[in-house]
Amino acid sequence: MDTVMVGGMTIGDGHPPFIIAEMSGNHNQSLERALEIAEAAAMSGAHALKLQTYTADTITLDVREGEFYISDPDSLWKGYSLYDLYKQAYTPWEWHKPIMDRCRELGMQCFSTPFDHTSVDFLEDLGVELYKIASFENVDIPLIKKVAATGKPLIMSTGMATVAELDEAVRAAREAGCEDIILLKCTSSYPSTPDDTNLMTIPHMRDVFGVQVGLSDHTMGIGVSVAAVALGATVIEKHFTLSRADGGVDSAFSMEPDELAMLVRETQQAWRAMGSVSYGPTEKEKASIKHRRSLYVAADMKTGEAFTEANLRSVRPGLGLPPKYYETLLGKRVNKDIKKGTPAGWDMIG
Repeated sequence: MDTVMVGGMTIGDGHPPFIIAEMSGNHNQSLERALEIAEAAAMSGAHALKLQTYTADTITLDVREGEFYISDPDSLWKGYSLYDLYKQAYTPWEWHKPIMDRCRELGMQCFSTPFDHTSVDFLEDLGVELYKIASFENVDIPLIKKVAATGKPLIMSTGMATVAELDEAVRAAREAGCEDIILLKCTSSYPSTPDDTNLMTIPHMRDVFGVQVGLSDHTMGIGVSVAAVALGATVIEKHFTLSRADGGVDSAFSMEPDELAMLVRETQQAWRAMGSVSYGPTEKEKASIKHRRSLYVAADMKTGEAFTEANLRSVRPGLGLPPKYYETLLGKRVNKDIKKGTPAGWDMIG
């Protein structure tokens, strides 16, 4: 698959990386802040803002013990029940339309990750043009089929998924009617580290599944995303906030506006630098050829005098014979007087 069309934007080969700013719960339950995040994302150059569409009741159960309670000491959300975490993080459904309207005004796509069938129906009513399946839902085949049946392009994160699980998910999406699928390499730890990212999976995944491939990046900084583009990623997704200091459920591993602007700029630089397989001078290099090393007469010479190490040197600029002929010329006698600084040529001998 060479490209995917989303509204008036083209994602894929021959186009700059499609940069998604993931708002998640960083609105901190303020619609005003959510709209400010949308504006900051657009000002930073993001192509899309992504929401998450769920309620605590559609994503988990109201249970505050056992596996429904986060006790992992390394988790950013230690001490929360899943229900309470999602209740704090969710984006109220009545906010979706004003956020999407603002994004349209800003010339930016706005789409969402649905987490159940009712959220897909809700997003369809809003006319979204693109969907995302989160890593934790890439095994929810009924949900994938529901989204795929809309016929809209589908981005799917691949965190934790085996090749067999991804094959099942991609097949389900295609069989349900989705022709445009983009897989995002993802490491489902928050934040994740470069050591756990395994970017070499990107070209392999593209070859195995025949789809566009990108990166959902939970590392800090931009280096991993830039490297992903160099390996063929056409989509980069990063969590985004106005300021990490403001707090929020995902703020600790979210980018700030100046960092997002740098990400947009540097991933485009990486994409432009990829180019094509090319040897020999580029058009702009041709003017530099004259500054290569070449053979020059390094001392005044009289007719009949032989070239030696003292009067023949390989120096810059490049108007003389190539240095590979140095040993060929040594010992050859010149047929005319030659001034120091003359480029060596075949017409000097014989």
